[in-house]
Amino acid sequence: MALSRQKKAEKVGELTKELESSTSAIIGTFSKLTVAQDFELRKTVRNAGGRYRVLKNKLAARAAQGTKIEAALQGLKGVSSVAYTSGDPVALAKALSTWVADNAEFTFKLGIVDGKVINVEEVKALATMPGKKEIFAKLLFLINSPAQRLVTVLNAAGRDLAVVINQGVEKQKFAGGEAAAS
Repeated sequence: MALSRQKKAEKVGELTKELESSTSAIIGTFSKLTVAQDFELRKTVRNAGGRYRVLKNKLAARAAQGTKIEAALQGLKGVSSVAYTSGDPVALAKALSTWVADNAEFTFKLGIVDGKVINVEEVKALATMPGKKEIFAKLLFLINSPAQRLVTVLNAAGRDLAVVINQGVEKQKFAGGEAAAS
């Protein structure tokens, strides 16, 4: 289907708006992808916080000019599609890698994360990394751990004193002082 200049300009404008806020993208190619598989792929990408588009290579290169993912969309050949996000790139890579494991019709070409172009192996490695939420949880644990230990040590002195007093009361060590005072 041939596109008129006006339609091409509209498509480039739409894609430019979407790509401006994107910080990472994964470019792939596919062959003989069914409608059901395409629907599942789009759903998977959407659930990971991203967007997915099948691209016309020249229009994508034009639309990506001046964006953070420009380097990945320049010089594409063959059938290309892009999954992009402004959120967690690890979540997107994990979702796509999981989907690709079950659907051999789709393969990765390259990716880009915060302006750095990554190859297929690095995309797969990105998918094995912990996500932002997991990293934040580990970081908070590491920050909080010394404070918890300090509170435990400070509470130990009071707790130990209470145990000693309780043992003294149980063994009636303090009863002699009361009898002498009476």
